[in-house]
Amino acid sequence: MRKAYVIGAGPAGLTAAYELLKRTDDIEVTVFEESQAMGGISKTVNYKGNRMDMGGHRFFSKVPEVNEWWENMLPLQGAPAYDDKILDRNMGWKTNGPDPEKTDRVMLIRNRVSRIYFDSKFFDYPISLKWDTFKNMGLVTTIVAGFSYLAAVLHKRKENSLEDFYINRFGRKLYSMFFENYTENLWGRHPSEIAPDWGAQRAKGLSVLAIIQDMFSKLLPGKENRHVETSLIESFSYPKLGPGQLWEVTASEIEKMGGKILKGCKVVGLTKNADNHITALTYECNGEKITVEGDIFISSMPIRDLVGGMNDVPADPARIAAGLPYRDYMTLGVLIPKLNLKNKTKLKTISNIVPDNWVYVHDRTVKLGRFQIYNNWSPYMVKDLENTVWIGLEYFCNEGDSLWTMSEEEFRDFAVKEMIKMGLIDDASCVLDTHAEWVKKAYPAYFDTYNEMDTLVDYLNTIDNLYCVGRNGQHRYNNIDHSMCTSFEAVNNIINGVKTRDNIWNVNTEKVYHETSN
Repeated sequence: MRKAYVIGAGPAGLTAAYELLKRTDDIEVTVFEESQAMGGISKTVNYKGNRMDMGGHRFFSKVPEVNEWWENMLPLQGAPAYDDKILDRNMGWKTNGPDPEKTDRVMLIRNRVSRIYFDSKFFDYPISLKWDTFKNMGLVTTIVAGFSYLAAVLHKRKENSLEDFYINRFGRKLYSMFFENYTENLWGRHPSEIAPDWGAQRAKGLSVLAIIQDMFSKLLPGKENRHVETSLIESFSYPKLGPGQLWEVTASEIEKMGGKILKGCKVVGLTKNADNHITALTYECNGEKITVEGDIFISSMPIRDLVGGMNDVPADPARIAAGLPYRDYMTLGVLIPKLNLKNKTKLKTISNIVPDNWVYVHDRTVKLGRFQIYNNWSPYMVKDLENTVWIGLEYFCNEGDSLWTMSEEEFRDFAVKEMIKMGLIDDASCVLDTHAEWVKKAYPAYFDTYNEMDTLVDYLNTIDNLYCVGRNGQHRYNNIDHSMCTSFEAVNNIINGVKTRDNIWNVNTEKVYHETSN
Protein backbone atom coordinates (compact mmCIF):
# COMPACT_ATOMS: atom_id res chain seq x y z
CA MET A 1 0.00 0.00 0.00
CA ARG A 2 1.33 3.44 -0.95
CA LYS A 3 1.89 6.00 1.79
CA ALA A 4 0.69 9.58 1.36
CA TYR A 5 1.88 12.28 3.74
CA VAL A 6 -0.12 15.50 3.98
CA ILE A 7 1.65 18.48 5.54
CA GLY A 8 -0.73 20.80 7.38
CA ALA A 9 -4.26 20.35 8.75
CA GLY A 10 -5.74 23.50 7.25
CA PRO A 11 -8.53 23.53 4.63
CA ALA A 12 -6.27 22.34 1.79
CA GLY A 13 -4.51 19.61 3.76
CA LEU A 14 -7.65 18.16 5.33
CA THR A 15 -9.52 18.30 2.03
CA ALA A 16 -6.71 16.40 0.31
CA ALA A 17 -6.59 13.75 3.04
CA TYR A 18 -10.36 13.29 3.03
CA GLU A 19 -10.59 13.05 -0.76
CA LEU A 20 -7.74 10.52 -0.97
CA LEU A 21 -9.36 8.28 1.61
CA LYS A 22 -12.84 8.61 0.11
CA ARG A 23 -11.75 7.92 -3.46
CA THR A 24 -9.04 5.26 -3.04
CA ASP A 25 -8.48 2.11 -1.02
CA ASP A 26 -4.79 1.56 -1.69
CA ILE A 27 -3.29 4.68 -0.10
CA GLU A 28 -2.45 5.06 3.57
CA VAL A 29 -2.88 8.72 4.62
CA THR A 30 -1.13 10.56 7.44
CA VAL A 31 -1.57 14.27 8.19
CA PHE A 32 1.10 16.23 10.08
CA GLU A 33 -0.04 19.34 11.97
CA GLU A 34 2.34 21.57 13.92
CA SER A 35 -0.36 22.88 16.30
CA GLN A 36 -3.07 21.15 18.29
CA ALA A 37 -5.90 22.75 16.31
CA MET A 38 -7.60 21.84 13.05
CA GLY A 39 -8.19 24.40 10.31
CA GLY A 40 -4.99 26.44 10.15
CA ILE A 41 -5.95 30.12 9.93
CA SER A 42 -9.55 28.87 9.67
CA LYS A 43 -9.46 27.46 13.17
CA THR A 44 -11.84 28.59 15.92
CA VAL A 45 -10.48 29.33 19.39
CA ASN A 46 -12.79 28.62 22.34
CA TYR A 47 -11.99 30.94 25.25
CA LYS A 48 -14.24 30.42 28.28
CA GLY A 49 -17.20 29.66 26.03
CA ASN A 50 -16.60 32.65 23.74
CA ARG A 51 -15.34 31.66 20.30
CA MET A 52 -12.87 33.51 18.09
CA ASP A 53 -12.60 33.29 14.32
CA MET A 54 -9.05 34.00 13.09
CA GLY A 55 -9.72 36.63 10.45
CA GLY A 56 -13.39 36.10 9.68
CA HIS A 57 -14.40 33.42 7.15
CA ARG A 58 -17.44 33.69 4.92
CA PHE A 59 -18.52 30.47 3.23
CA PHE A 60 -19.70 31.33 -0.26
CA SER A 61 -18.65 29.69 -3.50
CA LYS A 62 -19.75 29.43 -7.11
CA VAL A 63 -18.14 25.98 -7.33
CA PRO A 64 -20.87 23.29 -7.01
CA GLU A 65 -18.38 20.66 -5.81
CA VAL A 66 -17.33 22.89 -2.91
CA ASN A 67 -20.90 23.69 -1.86
CA GLU A 68 -21.82 19.99 -1.98
CA TRP A 69 -18.74 19.17 0.11
CA TRP A 70 -19.69 21.70 2.80
CA GLU A 71 -23.30 20.50 2.82
CA ASN A 72 -22.09 16.94 3.36
CA MET A 73 -20.02 17.97 6.38
CA LEU A 74 -22.41 20.52 7.91
CA PRO A 75 -26.00 20.52 6.58
CA LEU A 76 -27.34 23.95 5.70
CA GLN A 77 -29.91 25.21 8.18
CA GLY A 78 -31.98 27.19 5.71
CA ALA A 79 -32.87 30.78 4.98
CA PRO A 80 -32.94 33.22 7.92
CA ALA A 81 -36.18 34.72 9.15
CA TYR A 82 -35.52 38.11 10.70
CA ASP A 83 -38.62 38.67 12.81
CA ASP A 84 -39.63 39.37 16.39
CA LYS A 85 -37.74 36.28 17.54
CA ILE A 86 -34.44 37.98 16.80
CA LEU A 87 -33.57 37.98 20.50
CA ASP A 88 -33.91 34.20 20.67
CA ARG A 89 -30.63 32.36 20.67
CA ASN A 90 -31.57 30.64 17.41
CA MET A 91 -32.14 34.09 15.83
CA GLY A 92 -35.74 33.14 15.01
CA TRP A 93 -34.70 30.56 12.41
CA LYS A 94 -37.12 27.64 12.26
CA THR A 95 -37.05 26.95 8.56
CA ASN A 96 -36.30 24.10 6.18
CA GLY A 97 -33.10 22.76 7.74
CA PRO A 98 -31.88 21.21 11.00
CA ASP A 99 -32.86 23.13 14.13
CA PRO A 100 -29.59 24.70 15.38
CA GLU A 101 -30.88 24.51 18.97
CA LYS A 102 -30.95 20.74 18.71
CA THR A 103 -27.74 20.02 16.80
CA ASP A 104 -24.28 21.53 16.57
CA ARG A 105 -23.55 20.06 13.16
CA VAL A 106 -25.16 22.77 11.07
CA MET A 107 -24.39 25.75 8.81
CA LEU A 108 -26.28 29.00 9.35
CA ILE A 109 -27.19 31.57 6.71
CA ARG A 110 -25.91 35.02 7.67
CA ASN A 111 -26.42 38.51 6.35
CA ARG A 112 -23.19 39.90 4.95
CA VAL A 113 -22.48 43.36 6.37
CA SER A 114 -18.99 44.85 6.16
CA ARG A 115 -18.31 48.54 6.39
CA ILE A 116 -15.43 50.97 6.49
CA TYR A 117 -14.88 53.11 9.57
CA PHE A 118 -13.32 56.32 8.28
CA ASP A 119 -13.32 59.83 9.74
CA SER A 120 -15.57 58.58 12.59
CA LYS A 121 -18.25 57.59 10.06
CA PHE A 122 -19.45 54.34 8.52
CA PHE A 123 -19.16 53.77 4.78
CA ASP A 124 -20.49 50.69 3.00
CA TYR A 125 -17.92 48.20 1.79
CA PRO A 126 -17.80 47.85 -1.12
CA ILE A 127 -18.48 51.56 -1.53
CA SER A 128 -22.13 52.09 -2.47
CA LEU A 129 -23.83 54.98 -4.26
CA LYS A 130 -26.36 55.57 -1.48
CA TRP A 131 -27.34 58.95 -0.05
CA ASP A 132 -25.52 58.12 3.21
CA THR A 133 -22.26 57.72 1.31
CA PHE A 134 -22.52 61.15 -0.29
CA LYS A 135 -23.67 62.72 3.00
CA ASN A 136 -20.69 61.27 4.87
CA MET A 137 -18.25 62.40 2.19
CA GLY A 138 -19.67 65.89 1.88
CA LEU A 139 -20.41 67.84 -1.29
CA VAL A 140 -16.86 68.94 -2.12
CA THR A 141 -15.31 65.50 -1.59
CA THR A 142 -18.10 63.87 -3.61
CA ILE A 143 -17.48 66.19 -6.54
CA VAL A 144 -13.71 65.64 -6.38
CA ALA A 145 -14.23 61.86 -6.21
CA GLY A 146 -16.55 61.96 -9.22
CA PHE A 147 -14.12 63.88 -11.42
CA SER A 148 -11.26 61.71 -10.16
CA TYR A 149 -13.13 58.58 -11.26
CA LEU A 150 -13.91 60.07 -14.67
CA ALA A 151 -10.22 60.87 -15.11
CA ALA A 152 -9.37 57.25 -14.30
CA VAL A 153 -11.91 56.02 -16.85
CA LEU A 154 -10.52 58.27 -19.59
CA HIS A 155 -6.84 57.69 -18.81
CA LYS A 156 -6.17 54.13 -17.71
CA ARG A 157 -2.84 53.52 -15.99
CA LYS A 158 -0.62 50.60 -16.87
CA GLU A 159 -1.13 48.20 -13.96
CA ASN A 160 2.36 47.70 -12.59
CA SER A 161 1.26 47.87 -8.96
CA LEU A 162 -1.70 47.45 -6.66
CA GLU A 163 -2.00 51.24 -6.55
CA ASP A 164 -2.53 51.30 -10.33
CA PHE A 165 -5.13 48.53 -10.01
CA TYR A 166 -7.26 50.45 -7.50
CA ILE A 167 -6.94 53.87 -9.15
CA ASN A 168 -8.10 52.42 -12.49
CA ARG A 169 -11.26 51.09 -10.85
CA PHE A 170 -12.12 53.81 -8.34
CA GLY A 171 -10.17 56.96 -9.19
CA ARG A 172 -7.38 58.49 -7.14
CA LYS A 173 -9.63 60.21 -4.57
CA LEU A 174 -11.59 57.12 -3.52
CA TYR A 175 -8.36 55.11 -3.62
CA SER A 176 -6.70 57.55 -1.20
CA MET A 177 -9.69 57.44 1.14
CA PHE A 178 -10.61 53.78 1.17
CA PHE A 179 -7.70 51.68 -0.08
CA GLU A 180 -4.30 53.31 0.34
CA ASN A 181 -3.90 53.47 4.12
CA TYR A 182 -5.67 50.18 4.86
CA THR A 183 -3.58 48.31 2.30
CA GLU A 184 -0.35 49.74 3.70
CA ASN A 185 -1.47 48.77 7.21
CA LEU A 186 -2.33 45.25 6.04
CA TRP A 187 0.90 44.57 4.16
CA GLY A 188 3.41 46.91 5.76
CA ARG A 189 4.18 48.21 2.26
CA HIS A 190 2.72 51.03 0.21
CA PRO A 191 0.38 49.80 -2.58
CA SER A 192 2.82 51.21 -5.14
CA GLU A 193 5.32 48.53 -4.00
CA ILE A 194 2.89 45.60 -4.21
CA ALA A 195 2.16 43.55 -7.34
CA PRO A 196 -1.34 44.01 -8.79
CA ASP A 197 -1.97 40.24 -8.56
CA TRP A 198 -3.44 40.57 -5.06
CA GLY A 199 -6.12 42.97 -6.26
CA ALA A 200 -6.80 40.81 -9.30
CA GLN A 201 -7.46 37.79 -7.06
CA ARG A 202 -9.32 39.52 -4.23
CA ALA A 203 -11.37 42.08 -6.13
CA LYS A 204 -11.95 40.62 -9.58
CA GLY A 205 -14.75 42.50 -11.30
CA LEU A 206 -15.14 45.03 -8.46
CA SER A 207 -15.23 48.66 -9.59
CA VAL A 208 -17.49 51.70 -9.52
CA LEU A 209 -19.08 50.45 -12.77
CA ALA A 210 -19.75 47.00 -11.24
CA ILE A 211 -21.41 48.66 -8.22
CA ILE A 212 -23.67 50.71 -10.51
CA GLN A 213 -24.58 47.64 -12.56
CA ASP A 214 -25.39 45.64 -9.42
CA MET A 215 -27.53 48.49 -8.06
CA PHE A 216 -29.69 48.64 -11.20
CA SER A 217 -29.84 44.85 -11.65
CA LYS A 218 -31.64 44.59 -8.30
CA LEU A 219 -34.53 46.56 -9.83
CA LEU A 220 -35.03 44.14 -12.72
CA PRO A 221 -37.20 40.97 -12.91
CA GLY A 222 -35.30 37.78 -12.08
CA LYS A 223 -32.92 39.64 -9.79
CA GLU A 224 -32.39 36.50 -7.69
CA ASN A 225 -30.57 34.88 -10.62
CA ARG A 226 -28.47 37.89 -11.59
CA HIS A 227 -24.69 37.70 -11.79
CA VAL A 228 -23.19 39.11 -8.61
CA GLU A 229 -19.55 40.07 -8.16
CA THR A 230 -18.28 38.17 -5.14
CA SER A 231 -17.45 41.26 -3.14
CA LEU A 232 -21.11 42.30 -3.50
CA ILE A 233 -22.70 39.13 -2.09
CA GLU A 234 -25.35 39.86 0.55
CA SER A 235 -25.44 36.56 2.46
CA PHE A 236 -23.20 33.60 3.18
CA SER A 237 -23.06 30.33 5.10
CA TYR A 238 -21.27 30.00 8.42
CA PRO A 239 -20.74 27.02 10.76
CA LYS A 240 -22.75 27.33 13.95
CA LEU A 241 -19.64 27.12 16.15
CA GLY A 242 -17.23 28.98 13.86
CA PRO A 243 -15.16 27.92 10.82
CA GLY A 244 -12.96 25.59 12.85
CA GLN A 245 -16.01 23.39 13.44
CA LEU A 246 -16.04 22.40 9.76
CA TRP A 247 -12.43 21.24 9.92
CA GLU A 248 -12.88 19.47 13.25
CA VAL A 249 -15.73 17.49 11.65
CA THR A 250 -13.56 16.81 8.60
CA ALA A 251 -10.69 15.59 10.79
CA SER A 252 -13.09 13.27 12.60
CA GLU A 253 -14.29 11.83 9.27
CA ILE A 254 -10.69 11.31 8.15
CA GLU A 255 -9.94 9.29 11.26
CA LYS A 256 -13.14 7.26 10.84
CA MET A 257 -11.91 6.26 7.37
CA GLY A 258 -8.58 5.10 8.78
CA GLY A 259 -6.48 8.21 8.25
CA LYS A 260 -4.01 9.39 10.88
CA ILE A 261 -3.64 12.98 12.12
CA LEU A 262 -0.50 13.68 14.12
CA LYS A 263 -0.92 16.89 16.15
CA GLY A 264 2.00 18.79 17.57
CA CYS A 265 4.22 17.36 14.83
CA LYS A 266 6.14 19.87 12.72
CA VAL A 267 7.57 18.79 9.36
CA VAL A 268 11.15 20.04 9.17
CA GLY A 269 12.60 18.30 6.13
CA LEU A 270 12.06 16.35 2.91
CA THR A 271 14.71 14.06 1.45
CA LYS A 272 15.11 13.82 -2.34
CA ASN A 273 17.14 11.27 -4.26
CA ALA A 274 19.32 11.86 -7.33
CA ASP A 275 16.23 11.70 -9.58
CA ASN A 276 14.59 14.60 -7.73
CA HIS A 277 12.06 12.18 -6.23
CA ILE A 278 11.12 12.61 -2.55
CA THR A 279 11.77 9.46 -0.57
CA ALA A 280 11.27 10.51 3.04
CA LEU A 281 9.85 13.13 5.38
CA THR A 282 11.33 14.26 8.70
CA TYR A 283 9.14 15.66 11.45
CA GLU A 284 9.74 16.91 14.98
CA CYS A 285 7.47 15.82 17.81
CA ASN A 286 8.04 16.20 21.57
CA GLY A 287 11.62 17.27 20.92
CA GLU A 288 12.41 14.16 18.86
CA LYS A 289 13.12 14.11 15.12
CA ILE A 290 11.61 11.20 13.23
CA THR A 291 12.11 10.26 9.57
CA VAL A 292 9.54 8.21 7.66
CA GLU A 293 9.61 6.94 4.09
CA GLY A 294 6.69 7.68 1.77
CA ASP A 295 5.41 7.69 -1.79
CA ILE A 296 3.18 10.79 -2.12
CA PHE A 297 3.75 14.18 -0.50
CA ILE A 298 1.05 16.88 -0.40
CA SER A 299 2.26 20.15 1.09
CA SER A 300 0.24 23.09 2.38
CA MET A 301 3.14 24.39 4.48
CA PRO A 302 4.73 27.74 3.55
CA ILE A 303 6.83 27.33 0.41
CA ARG A 304 9.70 29.15 2.10
CA ASP A 305 9.86 26.45 4.78
CA LEU A 306 9.17 23.60 2.35
CA VAL A 307 12.09 24.46 0.06
CA GLY A 308 14.28 25.44 3.00
CA GLY A 309 13.88 21.93 4.39
CA MET A 310 14.82 20.12 1.16
CA ASN A 311 18.24 18.81 0.22
CA ASP A 312 20.07 19.66 -3.01
CA VAL A 313 17.89 22.58 -4.12
CA PRO A 314 19.52 24.66 -6.90
CA ALA A 315 20.68 28.14 -5.92
CA ASP A 316 18.04 30.13 -7.83
CA PRO A 317 14.89 28.35 -6.52
CA ALA A 318 16.42 28.32 -3.02
CA ARG A 319 17.00 32.09 -3.17
CA ILE A 320 13.50 32.83 -4.43
CA ALA A 321 11.85 30.66 -1.78
CA ALA A 322 13.96 32.17 1.00
CA GLY A 323 12.90 35.65 -0.10
CA LEU A 324 9.14 35.06 -0.18
CA PRO A 325 7.47 37.46 2.27
CA TYR A 326 4.56 36.89 4.64
CA ARG A 327 2.42 39.07 6.86
CA ASP A 328 1.59 37.84 10.33
CA TYR A 329 -1.53 38.47 12.37
CA MET A 330 -2.49 39.20 15.96
CA THR A 331 -5.99 39.42 17.38
CA LEU A 332 -7.36 40.38 20.76
CA GLY A 333 -10.76 39.07 21.81
CA VAL A 334 -12.43 41.69 24.01
CA LEU A 335 -15.56 41.03 26.07
CA ILE A 336 -17.60 44.15 26.87
CA PRO A 337 -21.15 44.84 28.10
CA LYS A 338 -21.92 47.08 25.12
CA LEU A 339 -20.41 48.75 22.08
CA ASN A 340 -20.81 52.52 21.82
CA LEU A 341 -21.51 52.34 18.08
CA LYS A 342 -25.25 52.63 17.49
CA ASN A 343 -27.19 50.67 14.90
CA LYS A 344 -28.56 53.22 12.43
CA THR A 345 -29.31 50.61 9.78
CA LYS A 346 -32.64 48.87 9.14
CA LEU A 347 -31.23 45.49 10.14
CA LYS A 348 -32.33 44.11 13.50
CA THR A 349 -29.56 43.13 15.87
CA ILE A 350 -29.30 41.92 19.42
CA SER A 351 -28.82 44.73 21.98
CA ASN A 352 -28.99 47.23 19.10
CA ILE A 353 -25.31 46.74 18.24
CA VAL A 354 -24.20 47.54 14.71
CA PRO A 355 -24.94 44.63 12.31
CA ASP A 356 -21.44 44.30 10.83
CA ASN A 357 -19.59 40.99 10.64
CA TRP A 358 -16.41 43.02 10.55
CA VAL A 359 -15.41 46.64 10.15
CA TYR A 360 -12.38 47.84 8.17
CA VAL A 361 -10.60 50.56 10.13
CA HIS A 362 -9.23 53.38 7.98
CA ASP A 363 -8.45 55.69 10.87
CA ARG A 364 -4.86 56.83 10.36
CA THR A 365 -4.40 57.57 14.07
CA VAL A 366 -4.56 53.90 15.13
CA LYS A 367 -2.83 50.68 14.08
CA LEU A 368 -5.99 48.58 14.32
CA GLY A 369 -6.72 47.12 10.91
CA ARG A 370 -10.14 45.60 11.39
CA PHE A 371 -12.49 44.46 14.12
CA GLN A 372 -14.96 41.59 14.11
CA ILE A 373 -18.22 41.43 16.05
CA TYR A 374 -18.54 37.73 16.81
CA ASN A 375 -22.18 38.12 17.93
CA ASN A 376 -23.06 38.83 14.30
CA TRP A 377 -21.18 35.87 12.81
CA SER A 378 -23.13 33.34 14.84
CA PRO A 379 -25.13 33.79 18.05
CA TYR A 380 -23.51 30.59 19.30
CA MET A 381 -20.05 32.20 19.28
CA VAL A 382 -20.91 34.19 22.41
CA LYS A 383 -21.54 32.63 25.82
CA ASP A 384 -23.83 35.38 27.15
CA LEU A 385 -25.37 36.72 23.96
CA GLU A 386 -27.94 39.01 25.53
CA ASN A 387 -25.62 40.79 27.97
CA THR A 388 -22.20 40.92 26.33
CA VAL A 389 -20.55 41.87 23.06
CA TRP A 390 -17.55 39.76 22.01
CA ILE A 391 -15.32 41.46 19.47
CA GLY A 392 -11.95 40.68 17.89
CA LEU A 393 -9.42 43.45 17.30
CA GLU A 394 -7.19 42.51 14.37
CA TYR A 395 -3.64 43.74 13.84
CA PHE A 396 -1.31 42.99 10.95
CA CYS A 397 2.38 42.76 11.75
CA ASN A 398 5.65 40.98 11.05
CA GLU A 399 6.96 38.23 13.27
CA GLY A 400 9.55 39.77 15.57
CA ASP A 401 8.49 43.42 15.22
CA SER A 402 7.52 45.69 18.12
CA LEU A 403 3.86 44.71 17.98
CA TRP A 404 4.45 40.97 17.65
CA THR A 405 6.86 40.87 20.60
CA MET A 406 4.46 42.55 23.03
CA SER A 407 3.41 40.48 26.01
CA GLU A 408 -0.28 39.64 26.19
CA GLU A 409 -0.74 42.27 28.89
CA GLU A 410 1.04 44.94 26.82
CA PHE A 411 -0.98 44.00 23.75
CA ARG A 412 -4.22 44.19 25.73
CA ASP A 413 -3.41 47.64 27.13
CA PHE A 414 -2.34 48.94 23.70
CA ALA A 415 -5.44 47.63 21.89
CA VAL A 416 -7.88 48.79 24.57
CA LYS A 417 -6.43 52.32 24.40
CA GLU A 418 -7.11 52.29 20.65
CA MET A 419 -10.70 51.20 21.30
CA ILE A 420 -11.14 54.17 23.63
CA LYS A 421 -9.52 56.53 21.12
CA MET A 422 -11.97 55.39 18.43
CA GLY A 423 -14.93 55.73 20.77
CA LEU A 424 -15.82 52.04 20.74
CA ILE A 425 -15.89 52.03 24.56
CA ASP A 426 -15.74 54.76 27.22
CA ASP A 427 -12.76 53.54 29.26
CA ALA A 428 -10.78 50.47 30.27
CA SER A 429 -13.21 49.63 33.08
CA CYS A 430 -15.70 48.54 30.38
CA VAL A 431 -13.52 45.54 29.50
CA LEU A 432 -14.71 42.34 31.19
CA ASP A 433 -12.10 39.96 29.77
CA THR A 434 -9.59 39.58 26.91
CA HIS A 435 -7.72 36.85 25.06
CA ALA A 436 -4.88 37.22 22.55
CA GLU A 437 -3.86 34.99 19.63
CA TRP A 438 -0.77 35.17 17.40
CA VAL A 439 -0.87 33.64 13.87
CA LYS A 440 2.35 33.21 11.87
CA LYS A 441 2.41 33.53 8.07
CA ALA A 442 -1.29 34.33 7.88
CA TYR A 443 -0.98 36.17 4.56
CA PRO A 444 1.44 35.33 1.73
CA ALA A 445 2.64 38.70 0.40
CA TYR A 446 3.09 39.89 -3.19
CA PHE A 447 6.44 41.66 -3.17
CA ASP A 448 10.19 40.95 -2.82
CA THR A 449 10.93 37.70 -4.71
CA TYR A 450 7.26 37.03 -5.45
CA ASN A 451 7.71 38.31 -9.02
CA GLU A 452 9.99 35.30 -9.62
CA MET A 453 7.41 32.74 -8.50
CA ASP A 454 7.14 31.20 -11.98
CA THR A 455 10.77 30.10 -11.79
CA LEU A 456 10.19 28.53 -8.39
CA VAL A 457 7.02 26.80 -9.54
CA ASP A 458 8.83 25.36 -12.54
CA TYR A 459 11.39 23.82 -10.20
CA LEU A 460 8.78 22.42 -7.79
CA ASN A 461 6.98 20.83 -10.72
CA THR A 462 10.08 18.76 -11.52
CA ILE A 463 9.56 16.84 -8.26
CA ASP A 464 7.25 14.11 -9.49
CA ASN A 465 5.62 13.10 -6.20
CA LEU A 466 5.18 16.56 -4.62
CA TYR A 467 1.88 18.43 -4.78
CA CYS A 468 1.66 22.02 -3.47
CA VAL A 469 -1.83 23.05 -2.36
CA GLY A 470 -3.56 25.80 -0.42
CA ARG A 471 -2.78 29.39 0.48
CA ASN A 472 0.74 29.01 1.86
CA GLY A 473 1.40 25.86 -0.15
CA GLN A 474 1.18 27.95 -3.32
CA HIS A 475 2.05 31.37 -1.83
CA ARG A 476 -1.22 32.68 -3.16
CA TYR A 477 -3.90 34.60 -1.28
CA ASN A 478 -6.52 31.88 -1.76
CA ASN A 479 -9.86 31.72 -0.04
CA ILE A 480 -11.18 28.49 1.44
CA ASP A 481 -12.83 27.28 -1.76
CA HIS A 482 -9.73 28.06 -3.81
CA SER A 483 -7.59 26.12 -1.34
CA MET A 484 -10.00 23.18 -1.45
CA CYS A 485 -10.02 23.22 -5.25
CA THR A 486 -6.23 22.94 -5.38
CA SER A 487 -6.59 19.75 -3.33
CA PHE A 488 -9.38 18.42 -5.55
CA GLU A 489 -7.08 18.87 -8.54
CA ALA A 490 -4.09 17.31 -6.76
CA VAL A 491 -6.08 14.22 -5.76
CA ASN A 492 -7.44 13.89 -9.30
CA ASN A 493 -3.88 13.92 -10.62
CA ILE A 494 -2.73 11.32 -8.10
CA ILE A 495 -5.62 8.95 -8.83
CA ASN A 496 -5.43 9.33 -12.61
CA GLY A 497 -1.65 9.37 -12.90
CA VAL A 498 -1.58 12.89 -14.38
CA LYS A 499 1.97 14.25 -14.44
CA THR A 500 1.33 17.94 -15.08
CA ARG A 501 0.72 20.31 -12.16
CA ASP A 502 -0.71 23.13 -14.28
CA ASN A 503 -4.29 22.43 -13.26
CA ILE A 504 -3.34 22.71 -9.58
CA TRP A 505 -1.47 25.99 -9.96
CA ASN A 506 -4.16 27.45 -12.25
CA VAL A 507 -6.84 27.44 -9.54
CA ASN A 508 -7.82 31.07 -8.75
CA THR A 509 -6.18 32.50 -11.85
CA GLU A 510 -9.41 32.65 -13.87
CA LYS A 511 -11.13 35.95 -14.57
CA VAL A 512 -14.37 35.02 -12.83
CA TYR A 513 -13.81 35.07 -9.12
CA HIS A 514 -15.41 32.68 -6.64
CA GLU A 515 -14.91 33.74 -3.06
CA THR A 516 -15.62 32.24 0.35
CA SER A 517 -13.90 34.26 2.98
CA ASN A 518 -11.26 36.54 4.23
